Amino acid sequence: MAEKKEKTEKKSEKIERIYTIPLRQEWLKTPRYKRAKKTLRAIKEFMIRHMRVYDKDMNKIKVDPWVNRAIWSRGIKNVPHKIIVKAVKEGDKVFVSLIGLPRNFKSEDEFLKKRMEKVKKRELESKKKADEKKKAAEKLAEEKKKLEIEKTEEEKAAEEKKKEEEKELHKEVKQEHQHAGHEVKGQVKTEVHKTQTKK
Repeated sequence: MAEKKEKTEKKSEKIERIYTIPLRQEWLKTPRYKRAKKTLRAIKEFMIRHMRVYDKDMNKIKVDPWVNRAIWSRGIKNVPHKIIVKAVKEGDKVFVSLIGLPRNFKSEDEFLKKRMEKVKKRELESKKKADEKKKAAEKLAEEKKKLEIEKTEEEKAAEEKKKEEEKELHKEVKQEHQHAGHEVKGQVKTEVHKTQTKK
């Protein structure tokens, strides 16, 4: 009975350890475009071996998102050669958290600040583009109105010119008709006079 109690006590104990995990040996075995995935798997396998997870179940190892971010910080192909990690075993589960930051890795605050700056820049750019589009649309609308006004003015001027020309044509036609009528009348009169004098 005493042995069983000791085993349960050992299981309930909290074990904390710090490891420097060599990753280069693992990711050199895989193609470049699979290196980050392989390193995560290598970390879990390392923890299974060193923290004595006897059933070798990888689901019992919980990796902190910052470990994942440290591995993916330079992309899928440029993985760090080693990583310093703190492992805590509680019962069957092992929790892995990041201790040492790799080179060129930004802290959480810097990361969030840069992310927020990028978001703000995108918002400002989208607002500028929207304003430019509105201005362009307004300019087009103004130009269209001006063109319509000019067209209407030109059409009115053309209509007035046509009316004036028609009036002038009507006047000329009337004058021609009047002159033609006088000439005809005059010719008739002269012819009548001639016939009368002949008799």
